[in-house]
Amino acid sequence: MRPAAASSVTFTYEDFLTFPDDGKRHEIIDGEHYVTPSPNTRHQTISMNLTRVLLRYLEDHPQGRLFAAPFDVVLSDLDIVEPDLLYISQERAGVLTTQHVRGAPDLVVEILSPGTRKTDEVTKRKRYEHFGVREYWVVDPDLDAVKVYRRVDERFVRVAELSAEAGDALTTPLLPGLSVPLAEIFASSA
Repeated sequence: MRPAAASSVTFTYEDFLTFPDDGKRHEIIDGEHYVTPSPNTRHQTISMNLTRVLLRYLEDHPQGRLFAAPFDVVLSDLDIVEPDLLYISQERAGVLTTQHVRGAPDLVVEILSPGTRKTDEVTKRKRYEHFGVREYWVVDPDLDAVKVYRRVDERFVRVAELSAEAGDALTTPLLPGLSVPLAEIFASSA
């Protein structure tokens, strides 16, 4: 993912509302417009696997809601993102509006694509940290790995780097009792 055009223009939520509905993901990060093509098959398979696991958990433990892209998260007038997945606890349900999320979700999940690695791992991570996201998962389809960043004293700390090869399982205090083997997340549906 890269900025749509190198310019000194600062984009806002009002500008975001005028972007075309062209099948691409449009985001504004710190006032810069980013455009990403639609995800590939591997990305979508991983997203569906994670969605299935998290929805199953939430059916048994109704403590919040899960959403998938495209779904706007308005962190500020200069920061509008569309994470691959996001979870909002009942305690933070006030950030949900009829149109989008206005504020920080509890959990944000980004699945890396070839063009989004730096943006997801650096730029977006810093913005999610700044706006108070409690936990951030960076899912790497090339390595079958997940980096887990958790808020500790107002900052993100990388608390885990998990891999399917090592037989690791994904857990989080946000969803007590959830334990997902990475092999299930990265399983191919072929």
